[in-house]
Amino acid sequence: MLNRLFIKNYALIENLDIQFDAGLNIITGETGAGKSIIMGALGLILGNRVEGKHFFRDDQKCVIEGYFKVDAYGLNDFFTEHDLEYEAETIIRREIAIDGKSRAFVNDSPVTLQVLKTLGELLIDIHSQHATQQLNTEKFQLMVLDSVAKNHEELQSYKACLRNYKQALEALQQVQQAIVASNAELDFNQFQFDELQQANLQDGEQEKLEEEGRQLENAEEIKRGLLTASDLLEEREQSIIQAMKEVAQQLQTLQRYLPAASVLGERMQSAQIEVRDIADEIGMLEQGVYMDESRLTIVNDRLSELYSLQKKHRLDTVGELLSLQAELEEKILAVANQEERLATLQLTVDKHFKMLVNAGEALHASRKAVVKQVEDHVQFILADVGMANAQLKVELGELPVEKYKTSGGSDVQFLFSANKGQALQAIHRVASGGELSRVMLAVKSLVAQSSALPTIIFDEIDTGISGEVALKVGQIMDRLSNNMQVLAISHLPQIASKGRAHFKVYKQDEGEKTRTDIVLLREADRVVEIAQMLSGANPGESALRHAKELIEN
Repeated sequence: MLNRLFIKNYALIENLDIQFDAGLNIITGETGAGKSIIMGALGLILGNRVEGKHFFRDDQKCVIEGYFKVDAYGLNDFFTEHDLEYEAETIIRREIAIDGKSRAFVNDSPVTLQVLKTLGELLIDIHSQHATQQLNTEKFQLMVLDSVAKNHEELQSYKACLRNYKQALEALQQVQQAIVASNAELDFNQFQFDELQQANLQDGEQEKLEEEGRQLENAEEIKRGLLTASDLLEEREQSIIQAMKEVAQQLQTLQRYLPAASVLGERMQSAQIEVRDIADEIGMLEQGVYMDESRLTIVNDRLSELYSLQKKHRLDTVGELLSLQAELEEKILAVANQEERLATLQLTVDKHFKMLVNAGEALHASRKAVVKQVEDHVQFILADVGMANAQLKVELGELPVEKYKTSGGSDVQFLFSANKGQALQAIHRVASGGELSRVMLAVKSLVAQSSALPTIIFDEIDTGISGEVALKVGQIMDRLSNNMQVLAISHLPQIASKGRAHFKVYKQDEGEKTRTDIVLLREADRVVEIAQMLSGANPGESALRHAKELIEN
């Protein structure tokens, strides 16, 4: 609950320090006194954005602090999740600098506005006269059913199932799209792969074939050259080998007289041996060279096939063709693998679909189970506040799975009739402002019984009511305050008289400045304030007596 609200240098407020009661707190004051300013300041520490610059003194920053007692509301997980220090009395602070920039803190740790807003929603529910418009929204109506049914875990489970199903479905659709794109190329890729595979390509084959082709095409010239070389080396009468042999013999003869001739003779013998080996190899080469027109045709045909494939695929070598073949094979296998993955993903989608259906049906059943409780409670409260013939009917339908929403598989509408014989219609079409306020109060009183919300604020929801009805509304607020802290901003004495703490907001002029202030009324001052609400600025004895009776009763 909100123990204390401190406001410094905000709009018409120089300094306010308000200590709230744990029960029903009443805030009254003339129109324009500054009640909305206090609510605006409170909204800032609950995560609202700063709209413009609002400073009492332009040379000082604005500071707003809220002191909340939170130990009874199970918020430890929230603080752990957001890496915040948990304190039984948590302090939320908002600072607005002179340049309009703002900072937010929870127990002195800086936080984002989103974190602040999320925490604020766990601490305070502000209900203003404009909030009655929420009554006709599906989000609010489902919130009512879920609060009464205590569906927090069911709703979280459903949202997790929906998220998992959507993720699985998205993955499946991506693979399906990839398969469609792959299948469009599959036939062409398969044709190209088969063509390359049938060619039985071998790395380095082209170079060998080109060399063989050159030899076959020039076999006659090669054979003639080899024969000539062989003849020069050893076949002629004065062959090179014979001449080298004679040279070696002459050098051996001279070695008796010339020692250097011995070395030269040995070298000549070695050279003769090397030349003899060359002659033998030339002979073998010559024997291996032959004219083979059929083989030349085979080689040329194979080379033509290789050149044609290279030209077709705009490549330069057989190695590049083999790389293309491997790439095509990989693409073809990928399609097959995608089909397997598609089957696996489909099983995953089916599993999450079943889980989603089960979660959606469980959530819907839980909501359906409390429909009559909501209808009966609202009707009972409405009768208590002067609307005995009013009816609220909750139409709850179950959506098909393909139309499931983030909020679940339920379609809801609150139908309302204020008078006998009046057809039930959407609530915003048939209810007046005062009727909407009373319906909202009835709904909020039910939700408050089912939730652990520490504080609820009623900001001038007494529009369109008076007299006995206003008294009943005050009594309902009083009963609510037995379970939670209630702050009510009101212009009605019947409501104001029910408060355990009564604050008056007022304005006063100080020199060139107008300042808003607030005071906790003592018992005697409270009687005067309520009497003034009954009869005007100068209440008589009758008004004072009536005010005292309202407070005592």
